[in-house]
Amino acid sequence: MDKDNKHHGSRTIRLPRWFSRKHKGADPFQLSVISDGGEENDDHMDGVDDGSSQMDPCVSTNELRVFVGTWNVAGRSPVGSLAVDLDEWLNLKDAADIYVLGFQEIVPLKAKTVIGAEDPTEATNWNLLIGKTLNNKYGCPWLTPLVNRIATENNHEEGIPDSERRPSISGPTTTTMFGQQSKYKLMASKKMVGVFISVWMRRELLEKYNIAGVKVCSVACGIMGYLGNKGSVSVSMSIDGTSFCFIVAHLASGEKKGDEGRRNHQVSEIFRRTYFPRLPEDEDNLLPLTILGHDRIFWFGDLNYRLYLEDNMARHFIRQQDWTALQKFDQLRRELDDGGVFQGWKEGNIEFAPTYKYSSSNCNRYSGAIPSRAGEKQRTPAWCDRILWYGKGVRQLSYFRSESKFSDHRPVSALFCTRIEVVKSANPRFAAIPMTFLPRTPSKTHGQESAIEEVPSTLLSLIVGDMEVSPTYMQACISSR
Repeated sequence: MDKDNKHHGSRTIRLPRWFSRKHKGADPFQLSVISDGGEENDDHMDGVDDGSSQMDPCVSTNELRVFVGTWNVAGRSPVGSLAVDLDEWLNLKDAADIYVLGFQEIVPLKAKTVIGAEDPTEATNWNLLIGKTLNNKYGCPWLTPLVNRIATENNHEEGIPDSERRPSISGPTTTTMFGQQSKYKLMASKKMVGVFISVWMRRELLEKYNIAGVKVCSVACGIMGYLGNKGSVSVSMSIDGTSFCFIVAHLASGEKKGDEGRRNHQVSEIFRRTYFPRLPEDEDNLLPLTILGHDRIFWFGDLNYRLYLEDNMARHFIRQQDWTALQKFDQLRRELDDGGVFQGWKEGNIEFAPTYKYSSSNCNRYSGAIPSRAGEKQRTPAWCDRILWYGKGVRQLSYFRSESKFSDHRPVSALFCTRIEVVKSANPRFAAIPMTFLPRTPSKTHGQESAIEEVPSTLLSLIVGDMEVSPTYMQACISSR
């Protein structure tokens, strides 16, 4: 990561860069304001820099390492011995700047848990174990909190130990002050029935960058289309001039013909119904409102896509470890190629065995092998647990599964290197104009360029007003290119 000057301001400057691009003759909003959803036909998707940010004196580019993991834990509670499995899953020998962990079925999917009130106990227990695993690696203390609270929909502190909570004016609480010197800080946490997300960040990043707009949203699309046994929880946040969205999802199960259509429909529903409303603390920052309004997007979870293949043939390819042949029958890959869902999104090459369904805990045998055991479900192995991404400036460094036998799924992880834009402000009078202030919609065809819509007059008035405030500063940015 580049050693850049610390940035503590609550606003960033996008305007000079916009102005300089305009004078070069390029459309200032071509980057991804509205024309997002289709595949971008340039090397930015793979993290290749075009050099423009280095030339711009107002914007510099840094890189962050983002770890994304997903794990269906089959309704089992975290136990102390699980710390060894977590250590392997989080790959702490190659530490990341941000850890984004998505879980499915952290509680059993029974009527009581699906219909009843949310209980933050399991989310808190998982956060405690994750925090201990991350921070004990660096010799930092991690103690048990005294009080837990249930958060509202747009409060991102559900399941967060009290040592990590920010002060609240909503009522008296008991707050413990331990853990303040820990290496990683819990930034966001949200639970919906069994779907759970937990986002951790190096504390040094909080001093170096302006972290803003941390919000959560849940979408239930299970039974009858609105119960939380299936659905998603999402986190939105901005790091200086770059916005991130992390979506963990648990989609419809089933390996019958046509079940992939139900999964596709739920993906569409999550895109349509995920919304991050503006809050008073956002002030003048025009933060993204929808998933596709973000610069860097990661979608992961038990997506439940199966194989278009008979069970015996699937097991044959697995015995041969012929992952290339097996991927030809993967439902999600076919949907990606045909444009049925996730148009323009990417997934790394799968070079590991299917992660579902194992016979039982402490077992390396897939369920339903012939001869099968009494009462055992017949399931064709499949890559149900997946990690996708969308946006420029993202490069995947690794994609792998871990070997924990804790549940009938194996955990899956990916490590990314992603660019962030750091705005060096010499004039605090300029307001932030993020590049992704508007929602985006997927293109109709794979790789098709989206049309550029008319810029709202409110934004034009901001641009003209800022130019009039400091034409000297604007001219300096242009002449320095």
